[in-house]
Amino acid sequence: MKNIRLLIFMLLSLAACRAEQTTAQQAPHSISGQSNPASTDVPKPVASQYDAGAITEAFAMHRNLPLVTGYGTVEKVLKDDTNGLKHQKFLLKVSPSITVLIAHNIDLAPRIEPINKGDLVQFKGEYIYTAKGGTIHWTHKDPQGHHQGGWLKHNGDTYE
Repeated sequence: MKNIRLLIFMLLSLAACRAEQTTAQQAPHSISGQSNPASTDVPKPVASQYDAGAITEAFAMHRNLPLVTGYGTVEKVLKDDTNGLKHQKFLLKVSPSITVLIAHNIDLAPRIEPINKGDLVQFKGEYIYTAKGGTIHWTHKDPQGHHQGGWLKHNGDTYE
């Protein structure tokens, strides 16, 4: 049983390394949800592909990740969470078997408008493991400067 777990871990690690090598890691540029012609340097992932990368490994190991980047397609747009700080929420399919909840703080960052099922969204944020796939949050700048900020990218715009 230990050998099987070790083999699975090695395969997931290899897949995560390959995904990190092929995924462009880029510093975000800040806009306020407005169209930005300068953002054309962001490579557009193919919508039919997924980039679970490190999320696949973290999900298998039931671990959190303090910072993760990737992309996926919107599976379902959910109702905003209005308890406390407001969050725009949607489910993002990042692999054939993993869907994560995006919880985007709209008190600190602009809302993505419009967002629809099937849209491609890139993200940088914190991954919190859950049995349902996990949650990505901190998709915005930290106003206190204590936490590395994240972002969401949708249709050429960056929301942070």
